[in-house]
Amino acid sequence: MSKPALIQPADTSSGTMRPPAKKPMGQRIKEFCVDYVKQWELQSMILPGVLFMIIFNFIPIYGLTIAFKSYTVIDTIDSAPWVGLDNFKIIMTDQYFWESVINTLGISFLKLAIGFVVPIILAIMIYELSGSRFKKFVQTVSYLPHFLSWIVLGGMLITWVSTTGLFNQILLSLGLISQPQNILLDPSKYWWIAVLSDIWKEAGWGTILYLAVMSKIDPTYYEAAKIDGANRLRQIWNITIPNMKMIISLNLILTVSGLLGSNLDQTLVLMNSQNRESAEVINSYVYRMGMTQGDFSYATAVGLGVSIVSVILLLTANKITSRLNDNQSVL
Repeated sequence: MSKPALIQPADTSSGTMRPPAKKPMGQRIKEFCVDYVKQWELQSMILPGVLFMIIFNFIPIYGLTIAFKSYTVIDTIDSAPWVGLDNFKIIMTDQYFWESVINTLGISFLKLAIGFVVPIILAIMIYELSGSRFKKFVQTVSYLPHFLSWIVLGGMLITWVSTTGLFNQILLSLGLISQPQNILLDPSKYWWIAVLSDIWKEAGWGTILYLAVMSKIDPTYYEAAKIDGANRLRQIWNITIPNMKMIISLNLILTVSGLLGSNLDQTLVLMNSQNRESAEVINSYVYRMGMTQGDFSYATAVGLGVSIVSVILLLTANKITSRLNDNQSVL
């Protein structure tokens, strides 16, 4: 009998495996069409969503041309005169715009540093709870603020921090302050108010994806770790967190891409004439310039510039996290 042919091992001399070659675009389109025909009943279910995106997301892109025009309410998009990059030149010298950029970055970086970590810690704490009823109660309580609008939560917060509100009464009774003060009127404290109130509202909701991932972890990993003498903290560090790496990376990418965005509802509710210098963010500035002052071209130019920078941040964050995840792109 002839000897069977030996299978040659993969070439790993370079230290990395070669990724499979990408198929030509024409072949991928052909395979997509074949799959669509085979599963047309299921594939057709996405058509309403695609149609919705075309009408409300892609067609309005044409309206971005007013960023390069001098548009007024008596003009149409086509009839408005072209001004080129004049609106963008005004942006570069606008003091109030750059103040809103500083506020946006300051609040967003604090949310990234604190608000990104809190849902992860909260999800792990909920996952480690033993009683199922108590666990459901904690989840429900933590989710509840997400379903309340900023009109409701902002009204509660404004009442609590007023001079006769709950916070001042507690601080006075503990002897931490000598006279009540409304911290919402203090510009130096607004960033922390915005960050902490946003965490209060969204931290519980942010645990959903993490809890879903943790529920899929094989329990035998924890049993083996117990046999090896690992305590709960060691199990969390070596088993739970590594299994959450991909979803953490995805959330980090989405968070970084939204650094120049901010919660407009929160800002409009909590901002007042006293704290405006620290509360004005890019979104509220665009809203004020466009809807209040009627300068639609300038507001569109600001929004377009912010969108371009956000896309750059998204691609950069995806590139960095893919390298941290052994060149596995999350997006």
